[in-house]
Amino acid sequence: MAHTRHRKFNTRDTYPEQKLDNDLCQAVVARGRMVFLRGQCPQDLDTAKNIDSHDPVEQTHKVMQNIRQLLEECGGSMEHLCKVVVYLTDVRHREAVYRTMGEYIKDVYPVSTGVVVTALARPDWLVEIDGTAVIPD
Repeated sequence: MAHTRHRKFNTRDTYPEQKLDNDLCQAVVARGRMVFLRGQCPQDLDTAKNIDSHDPVEQTHKVMQNIRQLLEECGGSMEHLCKVVVYLTDVRHREAVYRTMGEYIKDVYPVSTGVVVTALARPDWLVEIDGTAVIPD
């Protein structure tokens, strides 16, 4: 593992009433080059066109694929992800979004914050996720 992860946990234990399976932690200690990712939305990175879906699962897949692609373009990988902030327009999408995000962060254990907002920059967007990664020297 690229960084030291303190107090690892899985959301299936901390939120037993929800059907979640996210590997997270309470703190990350990292050294290296920091990468700050802009909030990623369900759109193509090259064309800025929205994906043709209003499904929170499909939107989250695109968001996480964008995060993975950007980290790789910066010389890193998902294992270098230290923090994510998840913005949702509807708390009812939380389980679907976190379940999908969990597929991409399995065994990574970033810290995570979730926020419910009134709206995102485009009315079709249901989820936006920003991230911070540290690529070891």
